[in-house]
Amino acid sequence: MDWGRFAEQMASMARDLLAQESVDATLQRITASATELVDGCDAAGILVLHDTKVETLAATHSLVTESDLRQQRLGEGPCFDAAHSARGERVFRITDLTAEEQRWPAFAPQAHALGVGSMMGFLRFTEGEELGALNFYSRKPGEFTAISELFGLLLASHAAVAFSAARTHAQMERAVATRHVIGEAMGILMGSRALSEDQAFDVMRRYWQEKNIKLREVARRICDQGSL
Repeated sequence: MDWGRFAEQMASMARDLLAQESVDATLQRITASATELVDGCDAAGILVLHDTKVETLAATHSLVTESDLRQQRLGEGPCFDAAHSARGERVFRITDLTAEEQRWPAFAPQAHALGVGSMMGFLRFTEGEELGALNFYSRKPGEFTAISELFGLLLASHAAVAFSAARTHAQMERAVATRHVIGEAMGILMGSRALSEDQAFDVMRRYWQEKNIKLREVARRICDQGSL
């Protein structure tokens, strides 16, 4: 094992992840890195669990999406469990799905029928009530080893940092855009109705409370229509 080369790959990947321009691009780069850097990884994806419903993000192959849907339908499976912190673990590695699998007796044969030989996954992030796992798939049994698990864990750790940074950046951009449109809307009201800044904001406040809509939506309406 060339640990020096691996360290260089991890450093390069970390820089690449942080250079992405959006959350979606970051997620796509995370799963692509999994197939590029982890030996035996033929496909990768991120499973997000909304209560008992699953959402597949940045899948590199349709195999990932189909596997996630079957786990949702059956209510069992390694990715499903890894994303469900109440009954799962932070890391799982299934060496051979062709062998008898007692933990997921319904899912294991279906996964094998899809062409999955071995699987590996890591609890990746938590956002409110949403739980996510970064998952790796190999078509061959026995492809994922303890070294593969170490690589995957390091990749998942870098991915979590990059994802958090991308999400924070996106939130800041939305906040700046919201402030801009609110300021523009207040300017329109002040000019069209001869209102002070406080009076213009009060008009918007009363409207969002009466209509039960968000302030930025009120501001967009004013900017689009010229009034309320």
